[in-house]
Amino acid sequence: MHAVTRNRRHWAIAAAAFLAAAPVLAGCGAGFDAITNTPYSPTEALTAKVKGINVAQAFFLGPDSGATLPAGGATPLYLSLVNSNQADDRLLGVGVDPAVGTAKVTEPVDLPFQKLVSIGKPTPTILIEGLQKPLAGGESIDVQLQFANAGLVPLTIPVVTRSREFTQLPQAPSAAPAPSATAEQAEGDQ
Repeated sequence: MHAVTRNRRHWAIAAAAFLAAAPVLAGCGAGFDAITNTPYSPTEALTAKVKGINVAQAFFLGPDSGATLPAGGATPLYLSLVNSNQADDRLLGVGVDPAVGTAKVTEPVDLPFQKLVSIGKPTPTILIEGLQKPLAGGESIDVQLQFANAGLVPLTIPVVTRSREFTQLPQAPSAAPAPSATAEQAEGDQ
């Protein structure tokens, strides 16, 4: 009778340990790109609040992973803005260092009080054109957003590769394709 009680106790401890470890073990194979029920905000993009303007998910779209945006090319800016100041505002323009390229805003963007405004989707309206050097993703670009009321808002915005959650976005203008394994191999054979 004593051996039966000890056996049950061992089974109870083993079952409790398994049940405690099951959630941890189940998540091991999920990885970074796991689909979950909670909204996902990529950490690569910039989020900031400056002069009453909330900036969320700000990024320049770079090339596909392993490719480059060539010098002379362009990169679109994607971001969401919420004007938390008491009066409506308007994004008038974007400034960048001429050593990076030239900022182009196709039209001013109205920012009503407390309303989310997404810029870049479905069609990019802010571009950095005439890039002075190639971009591969992982770089950052210093910009100044010019608002009618909030004035100049300086930001450092990352360049992200068109991968993971960014693959649904249209390819950046003039993006060079990633080198293929056969092209690299052919160059090595010469």
